[in-house]
Order: sequence, then structure tokens, then C-alpha cells
Amino acid sequence: MPCVPGSDGPLTDDPDKNLAMAEEIGYPVIIKASGGGGGRGMRVVHGPAALVNAIALTRQEAQAAFNNSMVYMEKFLQNPRHIEIQVASDGQGHAIHLGERDCSMQRRHQKVLEEAPAPGLTPSLRQAIGTRCVQACLDMGYRGVGTFEFLFEDGHFYFIEMNTRIQVEHPVTEMITGIDLVRLQIEIAAGKPLSLTQDQVQFQGHAIECRINAENAKTFMPSPGKIELYHPPGGLGVRFDSHIYSSYSVPPYYDSLIGKLITYGQTREIAIARMRNALNEIIIQGIQTNIPLHHDLLNDANFVKGGTNIHYLEKKLAKE
Repeated sequence: MPCVPGSDGPLTDDPDKNLAMAEEIGYPVIIKASGGGGGRGMRVVHGPAALVNAIALTRQEAQAAFNNSMVYMEKFLQNPRHIEIQVASDGQGHAIHLGERDCSMQRRHQKVLEEAPAPGLTPSLRQAIGTRCVQACLDMGYRGVGTFEFLFEDGHFYFIEMNTRIQVEHPVTEMITGIDLVRLQIEIAAGKPLSLTQDQVQFQGHAIECRINAENAKTFMPSPGKIELYHPPGGLGVRFDSHIYSSYSVPPYYDSLIGKLITYGQTREIAIARMRNALNEIIIQGIQTNIPLHHDLLNDANFVKGGTNIHYLEKKLAKE
């Protein structure tokens, strides 16, 4: 797998070695917690003056959050997109990829909106990286569904991690392939051989997913409480995956995600138009949600154009 340039293993406590490594990699660099996830335990460093302190702070945060103070260093890419490849492998010598998802619309490394296929990604690039991921599954005897996650910049993929599970954004892949990934995962877990070959995976149309969170759309403070009125959107090409209902109480203890709104169309323009309509139709009263943020994004000229990078949303919010 092509990787982002970085340290070959965890950082030591030797500041001189760490400074020399950062100079070799080239600033800016990012310090990451080895046991991290969910966007926590990361710090970007733009010069040598801040490096030693950033490593120490990230170690402390990692220990507190993950009970693991180990950290490593990577080159910080300036304008990458977050593109991931969905795979399925039966551990019996058969593996396939189901195309890519663009998950670049993020806040604090948390995905807000995802789509498939990725705008502007050519069939040749999709084939090249998909084939690599399939071969990786075969080489390691992987069994199950999973996702290879990459940063993508200037036509190059840089592997960051693999998620060995179904992901929140799997519905957009289901919509453009017609393949039930949850069922596929269960069949593989039951020991069945993969029922699909790569040439049977066909990509049609475009799908977008908006993560509906119980939070203030401006401050992003969680908003638990009782849902007084709930009305889901409907119509052609509209799907809403959720557990909520009128009078349901959103607890304060867990992630703020309460639903996933997915739209599908033969073109990206149709999927966007249907998402705008669905966001107008959905009603969740009694708590605050981030639906107004999604309204804003679906009417943002740069998003509509396609291909925004992972820093776009935070820069947009900082201006408002």
C-alpha cells in the first residue's frame, strides 16, 4: 500500500531524533496517537519550535483517551481528499472491491457528508487502487467486509488505515451497486464463499449521505432530549436509516448520530436535488439537529462543483 511519509514506528523520547525526523519528512507534519480514532489524538505542527511540545501534549491526550501514550509522525498533506475503498473477502481466496466513497466533508476529522462515486475520480484510478486493495485482502487472508481509507492528493493515494467492519457510510455504496453489504458480511461470517465476482459489481448512478446528528448546527453542542414530532422524508431515490420516532428520547451518553439520510439519482445533480428536497421534508422537533448545516452544504457552490478537500468545511465554518 502507498503510505504517507512518516516515522517507521512510534516516536521515541529523544527530542533531537524527533526533530531530525521531522526535518527529513518536511513540515508541516502531524503527530498521531497510535491507539487513536474518531479524530482524537492528532496535532499538526508547522515548524520545529512547536514540535517537542506538540508531541508531549499528544502523548498526554492519547494516554487519557485511549490508555496508550504511543504516538507517531506523518507528513501533513495540505489539500487532500478522503477517499475510501469498500472491499469484501471470504478468506477462501476470493475478494472484490465495490468502488470508492468520498468522505472529505469533515469537521474535526469527523465525517459529516459522504458520497459515491467520488467526483472526478477516473475509472483507471478506481481500477488501480481497487485492485491493490483486493490483492491486499488476498495476501493477508482477510475475511469479512472492510474499508481501506486513503488520503488522495494530486492523483496519488496514501493509505491511512483499514476499518475491518461495516461503516456508517456504507449505504451510498449499496445504492450505486445494489449490493446489501450487511447481508454480505453475515454470509461471509457464516463461512459461505463470496457469491460475487468482480465483473458482477456494476456501478450505476450517484448517492449522497447526510449524517443527521442531535446537535446545534452552529455550536455543535449535543442536544439530547425528547423528540416531540418526527416525520421522515420519502419519495423516489430517498432512504432514511434511523431508530428514532415521535416521543423517542435521545440519550446524552452516546454519539450524537440519530439518522442517515441517503438520496440516489442517475446523476450527481439529481442526487443533490433529491437531497435538498428530502432535507426540506424531514421534521425532527423537540431537539436541535444539524439539518440546517446540511441545507447550507447542499447549496454551497464548491460542494456542488465537487472535489472539496478535507479542510474545506472547517475553513467554511471559521468564516461564518
